[in-house]
Amino acid sequence: MDDMTTTPRGTRLLQQIPIEVMVSVGKARPLVQDLLNLSQSAVLTLDRRIDDPVEIYVGDKLIARGELQELEGADAGQLAVRLTEVISDARDLA
Repeated sequence: MDDMTTTPRGTRLLQQIPIEVMVSVGKARPLVQDLLNLSQSAVLTLDRRIDDPVEIYVGDKLIARGELQELEGADAGQLAVRLTEVISDARDLA
């Protein structure tokens, strides 16, 4: 029996499967008391600066870093990430 992941056809099929990518812009470590007191328009300070790189994950695996950008033209206002570093073992997502 052929393993679909080793055949060219199986590889093409796998490449067509959508995958969710998460972009992490930072973390916060507030006290539970502070979280309970949050209200609309409250500001939660993150551990990163606006120009710091963001991290791109597939599941819990870091695959790349990049810079946040705002698209222009017809997609104005849409956020995007320009990759600045691809983690060398990102192909080993297993």
